[in-house]
Amino acid sequence: MPTIAEPSDQSSPRPGAGSTPHWNPQRPSPMRYARYQPADERIEIPLRGRTWPDRRLVRAPLWASVDLRDGNQALAEPMDPVRKRRMFDTLLRIGFKEIEVGYPSASLADFEFARHLADEAAIPDDVTPVVFTPGRRDLVERTFEAVAGYPRAVIHLCVATAPVWREVVLRGTRAEVLKLIVSAGEDVLRCAARYPGVDLHFQFSPEVFNLTEPDYVLEVCDALTALWDACPQRPVRLNLPTTVETTTPNLFADQIEYMSRQLARRDGVILSVHPHNDRGTGVAAAELALLAGAERVEGCLFGNGERTGNVDLVTLALNLHSQGVDPMLDLSDIDEVRRTAEYCNRMVVPERHPYGGDLVYTAFSGTHQDAISKGLARHRRRAEELGVPAHEVPWEVPYLPIDPSDVGRDYAAVVRINSQSGKGGIAHLLHQTRGLRLPRRLQIEFSRFVQDVSDASGAEVTAKQLWDLFRGRYLDPDGPVTVDDWRVAGAAVEGYRFVGTFTSAGGSGERVGVGRTPSAALAAALAGAGLPVELLEQQEQPLADGQGGVAAYVECRIRDRTLWGVGVDDSSAGAQVRAVLSACNRSTAG
Repeated sequence: MPTIAEPSDQSSPRPGAGSTPHWNPQRPSPMRYARYQPADERIEIPLRGRTWPDRRLVRAPLWASVDLRDGNQALAEPMDPVRKRRMFDTLLRIGFKEIEVGYPSASLADFEFARHLADEAAIPDDVTPVVFTPGRRDLVERTFEAVAGYPRAVIHLCVATAPVWREVVLRGTRAEVLKLIVSAGEDVLRCAARYPGVDLHFQFSPEVFNLTEPDYVLEVCDALTALWDACPQRPVRLNLPTTVETTTPNLFADQIEYMSRQLARRDGVILSVHPHNDRGTGVAAAELALLAGAERVEGCLFGNGERTGNVDLVTLALNLHSQGVDPMLDLSDIDEVRRTAEYCNRMVVPERHPYGGDLVYTAFSGTHQDAISKGLARHRRRAEELGVPAHEVPWEVPYLPIDPSDVGRDYAAVVRINSQSGKGGIAHLLHQTRGLRLPRRLQIEFSRFVQDVSDASGAEVTAKQLWDLFRGRYLDPDGPVTVDDWRVAGAAVEGYRFVGTFTSAGGSGERVGVGRTPSAALAAALAGAGLPVELLEQQEQPLADGQGGVAAYVECRIRDRTLWGVGVDDSSAGAQVRAVLSACNRSTAG
C-alpha cells in the first residue's frame, strides 16, 4: 500500500501529484500550494548515519528565558518597568539561571531596565543576564554600557545568515556577510576589554539558521569560536534559531546533529536552539534538537513571541517532568505562573494550553469522567495499601498525563460533574436561562458544588434548581459581613474612593478604602476592618435584554482560601461591591 511519507533520499513527486488510494475520497483543493518549495529542497543537509532517533532525554537542558527581550518585543504594548520587574522576579523564583533581560540598544526603556537591575543589585550570584545586540559597532558599544557594573553577563550577538536575508536585508555576498560578522565579533572583544570587572561571556546567533547553507553557517560559527577563543573553561554559546519554522522537526534535528558533529571547537561550545512555532511544532523541534546534541534552549513562558511565538518553556519543562526527568524549574504553582504571564504580557493563556490552561485537567465527557474517577480512587487505595502519601505513589490515572497536584491544581476541577448526572452543560444553562457568562474557574468551582448535590440526590438537576443553587451560594450567601450607607467616588484614571459602614464579627464602624476599581477600593476598606481580601481576578458583564443590570465576578484570596463572589446590581459599582461581599461571607462558611 502506498504511504504518505517517502524516504527523503529518493526522488518523489511534489505534494499533490500522483494518485490517491481508492479508500481516500479527498479531491484536489484550490489552494496555491505549488508556490512553496519544500524546505528539504531549499537546504541540503549533508548528514549520514544520524544517531538522534536512538537517544532519549534524560536531563534538563540549560534553560534561557527570552521573555523580557524576544517575548517583550512581540507585544502590542511592551512591558512597562513594573511588569518587567515582576516578570524578572518570577523567572528567578521559577529557577531560570540565564535570562535575556533586554535589547539595550533598541530602546531607552530596555536600556534603563538593564541599568535598573545593576543599580538595584537585583541579579543573584548564580544567575547570568543576557543582553542582545545586532552586529553594528555603535549598537555593540551601547549594549556594553548597559551591563557596566554587572557581576557577569552574556553578550548576545545576532546577524542573519540565510540567503534571502543576505540578499534582501544585508545586501551582501557570503564573503561580505562573513566579514561583517567577524568585524562585529572583534567589536565585542574590544568593548569587553573596557569592562574588566564584569565576567563576560559571548553568544552568537546566526539568524535564520534553519534556512542557511550548512557549510556556510559552520564556517561562520567556527570563525567566531576561533576569534573568541572558545574553550571548555570559557565556552561560547552558539544559538541556532529556527527564526521562521519551515520544516518538520526531524530535519531540524538533522541540522543540529550535523553542527554538533562538525564544529571545530565542540568542547568549547554550549550548543543552543531557539525554535519558533510557525508550523506549530516548536516543542517537538526543541525536543528532537536536544536528542541531536543541543544543550541549551531559549524560549518564553507559554510560548509568547513574534507571529505564533517562541517555543513554550513551560510545556518543554513539564514534558520532561511527565517522563520522570527533573525539569530543573519550579512550576508547582502553575496558576501563579500563568497569572504573572497574563499580567505582564496582557495576553490570555488559552484554556486548552498544555499544563497551564484552565481546562486541561477537566473532562466533560461522561466516559472520560468515569475513567478518571476510577483511576483516582485506585490511586488513593494504592497509597493506603503502601502506607505513603498519595503524591509519592507512581502516577497512572487515565487521561491525565501528570498529577494535577504537581502543578498546584486540585482534583475537584478534574471531574466536573458526576458522569451519571449529565450536567456538563451547567455554564450553558446559566447563560441561556439567566444571561450569566461565568468565568471558567468559577464554572469549575460551582460545578464541584453541583456535583456534590447531584451525587447526594441521584436525581436530575433542572434549570430552575440550578439557578436556586447558584443564587443561594453566590448571590444570597449567609454571613456576618454587611455594609451600609456606602458610596463610591472617582474614575478609572485617578482611582476610586469607597466609604461605608461595615458590620462584621469584629464589630462595626465606618471605613475608607482607595483602589483602581470599586472592588479594589472596597477590598482596601475591608483590610482596614481586619478582613484581608486579595483580588485575583475580576470580570464584569452587562446582562442581556430582559434581565437588566450588571453582573460582576471576583476571584479572591481571603486568608488561606481562594474562592469566587458574584454580584448583580443596576450599576457596575453596586455589582462589584456585592460580589466582594459575597466572597467575604462565603469565606466564613465551613
